[in-house]
Amino acid sequence: MTSTDLTAMTGLELLRWLQATDQEGLDRPSIRRLIGMRFDEIEHGRVVMSLDTRPDFTNPLGTVHGGIAATLLDSVMGCAVHTTLPAGVSYTSLEIKVNYIRAARTDGQTLTATGSVVHVGRRTATAEGKVLDGNGKLIAHATTTCLVLSAAS
Repeated sequence: MTSTDLTAMTGLELLRWLQATDQEGLDRPSIRRLIGMRFDEIEHGRVVMSLDTRPDFTNPLGTVHGGIAATLLDSVMGCAVHTTLPAGVSYTSLEIKVNYIRAARTDGQTLTATGSVVHVGRRTATAEGKVLDGNGKLIAHATTTCLVLSAAS
């Protein structure tokens, strides 16, 4: 694998590069790899990711732990913001608000999360997201505020 200057890429270019390296089997260590998140769609201001549930995700009640949905939501909302940022500019989550609607099963069903930008300013950005189960039922929805970090920050 050749060295790639990630700082020279826009947010959109970086995420598309990560998606391509995943497909080539070159995935780097990440939360995505740990829980099996996949990039399904990446466009300016919108990102879709999915994962297949498994017994490792079980909470004490026997359903998918809420942290899995929260991680999916944080990822798609933050990445949606990232797609709008120029090279050398990054972000970090300031807050995330998750509303859980129903439990998800741990039997391999696919959870799909969509994150969409609401607003991007010079210092902050907001986005919203949803997680749906394999039947299209809403599992959770959320909003986030991100701090935009300029290259000089």
